[in-house]
Amino acid sequence: MLTIYKTTEKGLEKLEAMTNGAWVNAVDPTPEEIEKLVNWGMDMDYINYSLDQDEMARMERDEDYTFILLRIPLHQPESDIPYNTAPLGIMILGNKIITVCRYESDIFIALTNGKHRYLKTGKRYRMALYIFLETASRYLNLLREINRATEVVEDQLQKSTRNREVLELLKYQKSLTYFATALRSNEVMMERVQKTQLFNYYEEDQDLLEDVLTENQQAIQMTSINAEILSSMMDAFASIISNNLNGVMKALAALTIILNMPAIVASFYGMNVTLPGAESPFAFLMTIGLSLILTTVATYIFYKRDWF
Repeated sequence: MLTIYKTTEKGLEKLEAMTNGAWVNAVDPTPEEIEKLVNWGMDMDYINYSLDQDEMARMERDEDYTFILLRIPLHQPESDIPYNTAPLGIMILGNKIITVCRYESDIFIALTNGKHRYLKTGKRYRMALYIFLETASRYLNLLREINRATEVVEDQLQKSTRNREVLELLKYQKSLTYFATALRSNEVMMERVQKTQLFNYYEEDQDLLEDVLTENQQAIQMTSINAEILSSMMDAFASIISNNLNGVMKALAALTIILNMPAIVASFYGMNVTLPGAESPFAFLMTIGLSLILTTVATYIFYKRDWF
């Protein structure tokens, strides 16, 4: 899907055709839309970089253009890894800015719904900074979601004897690993951008870049802390699951012994030999009483040993 936006007196509006000062947002573009991007001046290699899932963040600059590749976070609940990252290409070319990504993202929604009052498509470098800022903010929001999700799994793990909850935590641990790699890659790219002084023309841009670096660093630290906590949690709860299973096995073993007590007494008095009290009219009651006594004693012993 290819959408063209431009800031006017009425705000950010969609356009039907390319114009000066426009922002072109291409999400999973079709071959026809890719051809349009090439006709507008974007090199095919940079389009491929933006659509390649394995590309890392970087910046390339020439006299005529500036290309920035950024790793953005994604939330895909139906996937085996619910939180992942993907490349977003930002091409500042002449008097327009082009963004190319394989996936739709909440970052684009935040940019188009008027969240940033001073966002103007004509100020291309400042708009790139707003994309950086929204990316860092999105990382922080998704990290909070991961925290809440792991807390829910933690409550389930305390009584679990299965591996399902541990495997659920493993998904979030993989997500944090992808986040950490992408955030560090973004940080290196942003530091290079800062050194090139692309955003030093206006004081507001310099301040915004500092905010972006601070947000990104906060996301890196939060990811690192969460990854360490999650790793320790998985080790701890692996032991808890093992202990829970041991408790179940002890209870089953105790029940097996207790239920066998009446069978032992009955088997003795069921033998075809002379037994004490066999001639007594109370022989049946005696066997029942002995079974109850042995069952009670065994139950008491196992209860005192906390096998139940």
